[in-house]
Formats: sequence, structure tokens, C-alpha cells
Amino acid sequence: MAGRKKAVVLLSGGLDSATAMAIARNEGFDVYAMSFRYGQRHAIELECAEQQAQASAEEFRVVEIDLRAFGGSALTADIDVPKHDGVEELTDEIPVTYVPARNTVFLSYALAWAEVLGANDIFIGVNALDYSGYPDCRPEFIAAYEKMANLATVAGVKGQSLKIHTPLINLTKGEIIQLGLDLGVDYAKTTSCYDPASDGRACGHCDSCLLRKKGFADAGCRDPRPYMEG
Repeated sequence: MAGRKKAVVLLSGGLDSATAMAIARNEGFDVYAMSFRYGQRHAIELECAEQQAQASAEEFRVVEIDLRAFGGSALTADIDVPKHDGVEELTDEIPVTYVPARNTVFLSYALAWAEVLGANDIFIGVNALDYSGYPDCRPEFIAAYEKMANLATVAGVKGQSLKIHTPLINLTKGEIIQLGLDLGVDYAKTTSCYDPASDGRACGHCDSCLLRKKGFADAGCRDPRPYMEG
């Protein structure tokens, strides 16, 4: 629609980024969705991202990078994804599923596309409450990156300030899900599992699965994503 603002939305295929995209649209933005094929073992998330983008985005791009070149994470190297019996077993220690500098890399690509599009807004679905403790999901990281972005671009030098929106950062997973349902998000088209089966069923025991299941329980509704038995 002519005259609408543009926003780049980092879209992983998970429930947080799907909700962030719905918020961007609800706030009047035309959405330009960006996903990454970075060597992740849970690449099925890209199928979900494409389904979400087809329904909500003006344009969808999948950027090909290979973070397996560095490894260091259970998502990009031959390292077992940790499994637990319940969310109460999760600790404050940064888990091995953390991908070094991932959000820094992703935001840099989003920043480049935003500048080309003439967009002054980027949405990212980071969360600092019900999350795995990743350092690049914290408010202070986002604030520092936004300051850097406004020093690093032609748009920023010309006074066209870039804003990084983190609408979920202070919400619980249950609150995120309820908000998304209110905005019409189809969570059947999202996946959160770090170690899914080949047919896309979630393992049910990785950090992300446990937080997702807790979120749906807290929201008082059924998770439409299928899980492996046991």
C-alpha cells in the first residue's frame, strides 16, 4: 500500500519472530522478511518462515551464510543438543545451543537491506524473560547495536535514525503466545525445536521445546505443533 512505512523483520520460523512480524503489520508497517540458511541443524524452520512470509510479507529473502565454518554451537557443529525432562532443569548458564555472534550477524544483514529499502525500522523477536540466556537477546545488546547502526550508515549520518524494535523483550512466553493469538498468528506454521525429526516433529526436550510448551500451558491453549512421542 502506497505511503506505508517499511520494516525489515528478522524471521526465524519460530513463534517469537512470527509474533514480532504480526506486531509490525499491526503497527502499520509493510513487512520485508529476512531469514537465514546458516548451516543450522533445524533448517525445517525455514519452511515455516516461508509459510509465514507468504501470508504476511511484501517480500521474503533467505540469505545463505555458513556459520558451520566456525562451529562452537550444537546448532552448527557435531555437538549433541542438550535435553531435559522439564523446564525446571534449565539453568542460568549460557547453553551450548548459543550460536556465537548470530544476532549480531543477522542484524547486520537486516541493517543493509533496510538501508537499501529506505526503511528506518527493524523488528527482531528477542526475549529476555522466558529464553535460553543468550547474551545477544538482552536489551543492552540491542541498545548498543542500534547506536552503532546509526553511526555506520548513510541514513544515520543524514539524520534518518534507525530503530530496532524488540516488542517481545519483556514478555513471558505465555504472554507472547496470547498476544500472537490476538493478532491472528497461526502457530501451527511455527517451529521452535533445536533437534527435530526429519518429518518436522519436535523433540519435546530441548530448551526451546520446553520453553514453548510452558508458554502454551501458561496461555491456557494447545500447541498445534506435533511432537515426537516420549
